[in-house]
Amino acid sequence: MYPSKPPYSNESDSIKVAGTQGAVPLTSATRQTTKIRWLRLLWMLLGPGLIAMIGDNDAGGVISYAATGVTFGFSVFLPLVLMLSPVTYAIQEMSMRLGLVSQKPFPVLVYSYFGKFWGTFSLFTLLIENILTLVTEFIGMSIGLTVLGLPFALADVFSLIATVAFALFGKYWTKERLALIVGALNLVFVGIALVTLHHQFAAPSQMTWQWFSGSTHQTMYFILATVGNAVAPWMIFFQGSAVIDKGMTHRDLHYGRIDTALGSAVQSVIAFAILLCGASLYRYGMSHAAVSAVPLAMFHGFFETYGVYVRDLFALGLINAGFLAAITISLSTSWTYASVFDWAKSLNDRPWQAPKFYAVYVGGLIVAAIIVLIPHLPLTALAVATQVIAALLMIPILTFLTLLTSDTRLMGIYRNRPFAKWRAWGITTIIATFALSLFWGGW
Repeated sequence: MYPSKPPYSNESDSIKVAGTQGAVPLTSATRQTTKIRWLRLLWMLLGPGLIAMIGDNDAGGVISYAATGVTFGFSVFLPLVLMLSPVTYAIQEMSMRLGLVSQKPFPVLVYSYFGKFWGTFSLFTLLIENILTLVTEFIGMSIGLTVLGLPFALADVFSLIATVAFALFGKYWTKERLALIVGALNLVFVGIALVTLHHQFAAPSQMTWQWFSGSTHQTMYFILATVGNAVAPWMIFFQGSAVIDKGMTHRDLHYGRIDTALGSAVQSVIAFAILLCGASLYRYGMSHAAVSAVPLAMFHGFFETYGVYVRDLFALGLINAGFLAAITISLSTSWTYASVFDWAKSLNDRPWQAPKFYAVYVGGLIVAAIIVLIPHLPLTALAVATQVIAALLMIPILTFLTLLTSDTRLMGIYRNRPFAKWRAWGITTIIATFALSLFWGGW
């Protein structure tokens, strides 16, 4: 069932040539051709990891990161988001490897190995978390479009139409390439961060470093939110299903790891940039308390401090982040439920070929779009709370993921090695410790 050795091992610098009895040395021309072929294959296989992790810097995450920056300024949260990059890679690499080797989506394996109760639990928690997260995506998209001039209700409807239309047209490959292009636009936050840093360097007294500026309980709450920003349940469900839908197998593990590593690096850089943007408003926020609690007040802060271009670029980045995340989160729900109930579930299928799959996708978006229209929603508080809930839900899901990827019968030679196993248990323990500390201190 499993190959006798990993699909990618160190080979001698030679290749088999048709019509010869053995290997011949690589010429410079052949080396160049081999390199081009390798890069083309890498481009073809890039996608699930990058999309999952860039999508994790979603609209709710953008609001949460920015609010963290406004609340704490230039603080320990800046190095924290960079330190979380290898944590994100470790978790998503297990999800990707589990999908490639087993060729079964994560929720199906939970049902098979842990029983109906835990399978149903994972389905229910994913649905609740994804609906909450989708609400924050529509909050972000609608607020961004409002800043650019659309009425809030119309912006909400426009966002719904755009996210539904994306999934209904084209095949998997087309949708994946478009999603990568959309994800690349998140780099706008890096540009905004450089602009704000330029202004900060002009007034060094505004860049005072501080470890923490709030209460211990508040700090712990935002730390959990930051963890929930970096690792979320839907990412595990999404990437594991996406590599299967794409047609990747264990032979593509090397490329899957590159895709995942690149995604985790890009995610942390963008998150760092968004935190810097928020931190640049720390002094402004001290005299304008609404900045850390009301997204539109934050945009007003960007306008008053840095001008209309920074404000509008941040709005565009927020819209883009919400758009990509709304797609990936909805797909994680659709793939999960379709896998468990054995429905047609490929993005290569037309809506009439996989009606239940697309119905779950569209239904979740509609519910979230309606909730956003409820008057007086505490938008920033909801965005931060959603990230905290995501971190809490990662504890049981990480437990299942670690047990599955450590199972020799399921994974064969691709099971977790001792270091990977203890690393996974260590991450789970740390998240659980932070959660207990938060509850111990009281909400």
